[in-house]
Amino acid sequence: MTPTLVRNQPAADASAPADAGTRARDWAEIQERMLAPLYEAVYDRMEVGAATRMLSLGCGSGLAMLVAAARGAHVTGVDSDRERLALARSRLLPDADWDDAPAHSPHPARRRARLLEDGRPAPGADGAPYDLITVFEPIGCAAGDSEGLVPALRSAVPLAVRGASVVLTGWGPPERCATAAVLRVAARLAESARPPRTDPDGWRPTLRDDLEDVAARAGLKPDGSGRVSCPFGYADVNSAVRGLLSTGLFDAAVRATDRSQVEKEVAEALHPHRRQDGTVWMPNVFRYLVCVI
Repeated sequence: MTPTLVRNQPAADASAPADAGTRARDWAEIQERMLAPLYEAVYDRMEVGAATRMLSLGCGSGLAMLVAAARGAHVTGVDSDRERLALARSRLLPDADWDDAPAHSPHPARRRARLLEDGRPAPGADGAPYDLITVFEPIGCAAGDSEGLVPALRSAVPLAVRGASVVLTGWGPPERCATAAVLRVAARLAESARPPRTDPDGWRPTLRDDLEDVAARAGLKPDGSGRVSCPFGYADVNSAVRGLLSTGLFDAAVRATDRSQVEKEVAEALHPHRRQDGTVWMPNVFRYLVCVI
């Protein structure tokens, strides 16, 4: 699956903060698909298919789950973001109850999907243990962005068979990610706040051992890694701004200044990546770490 240039939808008032529903839709409609090559590469590496029972931590709006289910896997997703979960439900479990949807959904792939509404890992629908746990929300670009992940992994590991795999994902080296230059806007604006403040959501450069550090704290044993090209492609600058702000990496900057200021400066930072036809294209590399339980 390759990245798709996404057409911009009518924008909301730039001076008003985006509500949670709007940001979740921007993520699902614009940004999430930029990581599709990462999903596909991990599933190829892990040979995801009909025998796979997968738990997706931080499943977001469900695209990675849908891709795995289309390969035949039985997937369970968990997330604490209710707005993204609602979009995942509409993708995976349309016109059905949360718990009963897998048995009643008419689409074969959707019959293999299950969502957990309370944000906590739980056994699979049939009680069988998982053999694959995935974390597709990339870490390594915000201070403290892995703090909640370690407890979630510790809760999920007992639900998997011994020898199961856990896949963690993160941003690649900043010099290999064109988007890093745009993300630096977030750090600069957040640091401009007076009086000085330390914000747990502030952007920082990716560190080489971010994924290994999480694995060590969660008691996981690394067993291989890989890098995947995930270019970010947008139909125009407005779509790019909305997509990037939906990641949450600019939240500290918005709190320090205001949304319209952040949107303006992000748009300016995107100009070097704008093509003659108005599209925006930024090559990026993402990394994944395979661990064994």
